[in-house]
Amino acid sequence: MPEGTDIPVAPLPPDAGERAAPPRRARRRATAPLDPRRRPEGIAADPVPVAAAVEFPATGGIAAGTAVLRAALRNVPAQPGVYRMLNRKGDALYVGKARNLKNRVQNYTHTAGLSNRIRRMVAETASLEIVVTATEAEALLLECNLIKRLMPRFNVLLRDDKSFPFIHLTAGHDFPQLAKFRGARDKGGAYFGPFASAGAVNRTLITLQKAFLLRSCSDSIFANRTRPCLLYQIKRCSAPCVGRIGREDYAALIEQAHAFLSGRSQDVQQRLAAEMEEAAEALDFEGAALIRDRIRALSLVQGHQDIHVAGIVDADVIAAHQEGGQTCVQVFFFRGGQNWGNRAYFPSHDRQLGIDEVLTAFVGQFYDNRPKPPLILLSHRLAEPELVAEALSLGGPRVVLAVPQRGDKRRLVERIAAAAREALGRRLAESASQRQLLDGVAAALGLEAPLDRVEVYDNSHIQGSNAVGAMIVAGPDGLIKNAYRKFTIRSVAPGSFGGDDFEMMREVLRRRFGRALKEDPDRERGTWPDLVLIDGGQGQLSAAREVLAELGIDDVAIAGIAKGPDRNAGRERFFLPGRAPFSLEPRDPVLYFLQRLRDEAHRFAIGTHRARRAKALGRSPLDEIAGIGARRKQALLHHFGSARAVARAGLPEIERVPGISTGVAKKVYDHFHGDG
Repeated sequence: MPEGTDIPVAPLPPDAGERAAPPRRARRRATAPLDPRRRPEGIAADPVPVAAAVEFPATGGIAAGTAVLRAALRNVPAQPGVYRMLNRKGDALYVGKARNLKNRVQNYTHTAGLSNRIRRMVAETASLEIVVTATEAEALLLECNLIKRLMPRFNVLLRDDKSFPFIHLTAGHDFPQLAKFRGARDKGGAYFGPFASAGAVNRTLITLQKAFLLRSCSDSIFANRTRPCLLYQIKRCSAPCVGRIGREDYAALIEQAHAFLSGRSQDVQQRLAAEMEEAAEALDFEGAALIRDRIRALSLVQGHQDIHVAGIVDADVIAAHQEGGQTCVQVFFFRGGQNWGNRAYFPSHDRQLGIDEVLTAFVGQFYDNRPKPPLILLSHRLAEPELVAEALSLGGPRVVLAVPQRGDKRRLVERIAAAAREALGRRLAESASQRQLLDGVAAALGLEAPLDRVEVYDNSHIQGSNAVGAMIVAGPDGLIKNAYRKFTIRSVAPGSFGGDDFEMMREVLRRRFGRALKEDPDRERGTWPDLVLIDGGQGQLSAAREVLAELGIDDVAIAGIAKGPDRNAGRERFFLPGRAPFSLEPRDPVLYFLQRLRDEAHRFAIGTHRARRAKALGRSPLDEIAGIGARRKQALLHHFGSARAVARAGLPEIERVPGISTGVAKKVYDHFHGDG
């Protein structure tokens, strides 16, 4: 599979009505230097501020932004590069690329020809930074890199931080391992993928184990086995760990698996069919039956290829559908002639942008830091296809972008576009339903303003130990999981018995809103809630109100939700400031919605608490002693048998432990006897 450098987002003209709604998470400062690890290959320059300080007209607005850009023009060269428009706080408003930076920036100063959205962007611009590149293709690469890092709110944004799983056939071992792999592919061996999801790669791995009987265990388990494991019994491994198969025969299985994953599946099946006939003719019916089962497993893999076109070996098919101001992009992965799954994306963008502009931006951001196939089939022509193809091919094999017009490939693209249309329809329906539920919550709680962000808080602990707080967030598009937060409770001393739930809630809210006041005092980043929902009754609600009043916050709605009598679901009581507790009708959809939010917060808090508790179980009192590393800890435990025995030991006895000096022994003794 071809490997290459990072790739870009194709540019959009400055009059295109640009870009997207602001992301809800806080953005990184746009003035930060480029991280060399994230910088596209061949681009070494950091941004140069060309208009960092300009006197603003007292009225501000479009005149102020235009003045900034005109002042910047004196220092902007007529060369390829990337420019960033920054607001007064230094946050990136927009990142763009240009073949001629001077001409592009000058276009923004002719306000009469700009759309309303771009005029607003220019009005917010307080400074400009540029990076000069050698070619426009390099500028395209850098533009994509910066958009993904800075998330400017006037760009098309692909919010996707998930890596794709691969199948890894390891190297450097007499009996290589077949396993799922994520991350940097810097280990030896062969990689096959990407797969669209963990489920897709897991299903393929199970089938490949049945077909080729390759081991999936780690090297340490392999080295310490004395008898075959269960996978051997169910015919999913050849048990090389205990010598049930020789090195040469296992190497033949490896070669067959490599050929199958590389697209030569027919050759492998024909070879296995010949081996099955030979075994049957030799009256080795048990061996023939084993080969038959392997052929069936391979057929099962191919039988799951519900979308397949002859002639497509290594390619990605990308199709988009636009409706209601939103766009869905479906990506299907074909590798080795097999369909390895698909994933739907919903990039954030301005409602006025056309599908070709959104798809152009998507292609560049999608392939940033991802391997590129030699062929990409598209449903729509990109804004600058030649430039995008050149940028995708930088540092690697040539990448071809094609929009099929007829034949099987065209029918394949149309089928995937239909999948995008269906996925977008479901999302629009879910969004409408979620919006109705949020409006229902506002009505039930007597709130006038619409709800765009709801934060739900809960605590979890056992008698005060491993206490944690949790915050989950919901909005018009559902749960916003990248906005979830967990809090390690500091107001409860480690090891103390019991816990003050009210004080824990105070601490969580004090830290959450104290940070919000510091990082986003003007509430411009969309990180402030419209409603705070507390899991608890009047006591928790009062504690929360005290914190908000202490911080001077009096315009955030707050409510408590508590289980009813006998803690029965469906009989919850709601608590609001200045209002008597009340309940909703048992079958009210709004009640079900609030229950789901409360349960999600509880799940998140419990999961965090259990993780901390499991980690704490592996700790030892010896870990708390400064200067006691792994070796000394092991020496003490080997000598005394347990940390409790170390605590009871006298100083002379500790000094006799091999590897423990007199000074270290005194430090250990003093730690347990309170003299240090």
